[in-house]
Amino acid sequence: MCARERGWSTVDEPVKRPSVNPLDKLSRRTLRAAVIRLKGLNDRQFTAVSAGLGLALAAGAVLAAGPWDSGQRKAEIDWATARNRTGGAHHEPAAPSGPAPAPSAPAVLAALSAAVDNAAPDARTTPNGAAAALRAALGPLLKDSALGDRRAAVVIDTATGERLYGQGAGAPMTPASTVKIATAVAALGALGPDHRIATEVRASADLRSITLVGGGDPTLDKAALRRLATDTARALKDRGVGKARLTYDTSRYSGPARHPIGPNENIAPVSALMTDEGRLDNSASGPAPRSDDPAGDTARTFARLLDDAGIDAATEPKHGRPAAGSRKVAEHRSVPLSALVERALTNSDNDIAEALARQTALAAGEPADFAGGRRAVTAQLRKLGLPLKGADLADGSGLNRKDKVTAGLLAGLLARAADPGHPELRPVLTGLPVAGFSGTLSDRFTGKSAGTGLIRAKTGTLTGVNTLAGTVVDRQGRLLAFAFLASGTTSPSEAQSALDALATALSTVPR
Repeated sequence: MCARERGWSTVDEPVKRPSVNPLDKLSRRTLRAAVIRLKGLNDRQFTAVSAGLGLALAAGAVLAAGPWDSGQRKAEIDWATARNRTGGAHHEPAAPSGPAPAPSAPAVLAALSAAVDNAAPDARTTPNGAAAALRAALGPLLKDSALGDRRAAVVIDTATGERLYGQGAGAPMTPASTVKIATAVAALGALGPDHRIATEVRASADLRSITLVGGGDPTLDKAALRRLATDTARALKDRGVGKARLTYDTSRYSGPARHPIGPNENIAPVSALMTDEGRLDNSASGPAPRSDDPAGDTARTFARLLDDAGIDAATEPKHGRPAAGSRKVAEHRSVPLSALVERALTNSDNDIAEALARQTALAAGEPADFAGGRRAVTAQLRKLGLPLKGADLADGSGLNRKDKVTAGLLAGLLARAADPGHPELRPVLTGLPVAGFSGTLSDRFTGKSAGTGLIRAKTGTLTGVNTLAGTVVDRQGRLLAFAFLASGTTSPSEAQSALDALATALSTVPR
């Protein structure tokens, strides 16, 4: 019996791949529900329901521009590239100058600094109507026993950076997979959304020795390997070479390959060279049987593809570095980092998340291992001026129970991603699963829930830990960032329902 069938899991549940056209689904479901609701309503009720329908369809328009088009509108990507030419050589060619950003209200995010009283029920000394309404709506829901013996909550108005609500906001807690938000923010900040991870084939001067060099792309697939083999074979045959010794290089990453959780269907050994995340069942997301030697398997597949292309790889490929004076004869680059971030968040992809942490480490000059990732991610987040007290980012995926973050930090990261001054972070928002429609929220919320289609949030699930952090549009049209963390939970399904109720309340709380 699998963990999910027992009602327990060590990570987020297996998920479906994102829909290709979620707006169609949203429009049909929303309009169908609206027609039913509008029949028989009086004028006042008709107006209220119509307004809600407008918000839902507006959210659908935003959804359609989310993970399914790599997450950012072209203007935002151009602006981010113009402002942040970071991440080394693996980028699209930079334009000589970037376009000016679209007009927007200036960001006011001072309230996210460590100076905020994180222990206060509300950040304001004199709560306004919104803060008071949130306190009235969330307070009783946070008392739900399904949330275990410890819970924390923070809500931030992303337009102003003002904390509207906070309970236990500064208490370090186990985040589970919501820590992927921190990993994603750090990677985007260090490398930029257009960065691509390169896998290379290098050949000795006489082309008699070739090396497959892993760059850390966990999404490398057999089609890409075949293209690498074809390009390599062409380069060798052009020089009259039909046989070469093959080695493979994984030295870009260091430290232990196994996650501290041990052998697990939720993550492969972390390697700079792997194919399809080491999956052995042709799946694209969720738990799956994993290779014990993803680098070796990839190299052996590459050797067979070289043979198909007319090059005899001679012997079994072995670990090795490229020969002195070698040159690149073939290269494959991953999809942009923005798309990797979105896939990691939508599907709660642990392999991509760990790769993002190591890529951040490499950009910072740290060893690409768990410890180096911890230092690099923490340092990158520190640059944003967010409250890091008590934070311990032991891994990039959230599988490690030593991970600790605060609700204030998670909500603050989401608010930073919404800041017009940080367009490079936008994939963090567009990659969040959509309530009732995509990723790890596809089977949560229902057509009758007020939050369906309006809530975008990253889930987190470990035994006894349930978390939810994301954004929602409230009835006043404000985009709110929220983080809800619970530990000591005894029923995953009941805890998830309680968290979903908290997020839904944000979309319905009156002015």
